[in-house]
Amino acid sequence: MNIGLTGGIATGKSTVSQMLVKRGAILIDADVIAREVMEPGHPVLQAVRERFGPDVLHDDGTLNRKRLGEIVFSDPEKLKTLNGLTHPAIRAEMRKRMAAYEAADPGRLVVVDIPLLYESGLETMFEQVMVVYVPRELQLKRLMQRDELTLEQAEARIRAQMDIEKKKERADILIDNSLGMDKTELQIAEFWRNKVLL
Repeated sequence: MNIGLTGGIATGKSTVSQMLVKRGAILIDADVIAREVMEPGHPVLQAVRERFGPDVLHDDGTLNRKRLGEIVFSDPEKLKTLNGLTHPAIRAEMRKRMAAYEAADPGRLVVVDIPLLYESGLETMFEQVMVVYVPRELQLKRLMQRDELTLEQAEARIRAQMDIEKKKERADILIDNSLGMDKTELQIAEFWRNKVLL
């Protein structure tokens, strides 16, 4: 049994995924895999360096995320290029882990956290898609606070994703994370009680 978990940047996907893990779900986090493919020595990081130049790496060979972010979030074509380099490797690893977990424990819920699930056309990989939602104004405020971004920087990152209202419309399961942690917890508890119906 599996679900895709998505939302927008700073909507609270990590909070929701941890609530599911606490109840016994297995989590595959696309962001964690994305960091793994950007570790020194990985062919994807080498390809990113070749495409975007040596200043996207620190002196020790690790990725300079801030510099790479400045490059790609200011230019949609460069972001598309980066995604073309990283996404195939990330998807292959996700599929591999999903298959392994489902084979090992078929009754257990596997949750795959993918920020760009709809943007990447990956919804068909899952039995259902759960969207973690907050209104755009709250999303913007949380992102600015969390990542210490200016309004302009935060808006650029939000624009790089599908509008949260569109994701809300497409959700099989909607978790409204704008009402406080207790209300979010109640929604997850209700989903967990009903998940046998998936």
